[in-house]
Amino acid sequence: MPKIAWIGHSTILIEGSKTKLIIDPFITGNPDVKDTKPEDINVNYIIVTHGHGDHLGDAIDIAKRTKATLIAPYELAMYCQSKGVENVHPMHIGGSYKFDDLWVKLTIAHHGSAVIEDNGNIIYTGNPCGVVVELDGKKIYHAGDTGLFLDMQLIGELGLDLALLPIGDNFTMGPEDAAKAVEFLKPKKVMPMHYLAWPLIKQDPNKFKELVGSKAEVIIINPGESFEI
Repeated sequence: MPKIAWIGHSTILIEGSKTKLIIDPFITGNPDVKDTKPEDINVNYIIVTHGHGDHLGDAIDIAKRTKATLIAPYELAMYCQSKGVENVHPMHIGGSYKFDDLWVKLTIAHHGSAVIEDNGNIIYTGNPCGVVVELDGKKIYHAGDTGLFLDMQLIGELGLDLALLPIGDNFTMGPEDAAKAVEFLKPKKVMPMHYLAWPLIKQDPNKFKELVGSKAEVIIINPGESFEI
């Protein structure tokens, strides 16, 4: 059974029997992170849902050090390649690919995607995405940053063991919309994320759990903790 670790914010580490991957590895400067350092991360794959700094995070540095394959929407993958990442695998929304024992499919997300460089330049990095991964027979949906959308019903038809949903509001779904997303997705389990790091997105996960009710098992953990599915 895959092990799911919440590093903090939207950063999720998934460890299967043979494969380890990290999604949106924002570690440096992440207020949620206490002890984890980028150099602690050793994975086979890195998935980045969009180019904002709190999701792209340390992906480029980790990819350079570990030689992990960085998976991202085409424009973002090419940006990372231009910064020295050797192993990139560009994809786009609706596409899927099998990497050894890991299956990856990109889904839509209603958000934005751009890198703001140190000199203030804004580089467009294509469409944002969510992602469904299948590892060791379990399907996991990481929504990235998104608002609620009706096509989540189609994502749910894949048969989700776990959904990882932002509930922070302002930039993404809030608790109410995220609870509606659970109704659309019909996952066996759901974990809220993207709700602690800054006051602007501070939410009570127990409110989300109450709103979800019996639609799914709600898993609430602290950054740095993990569970198996």
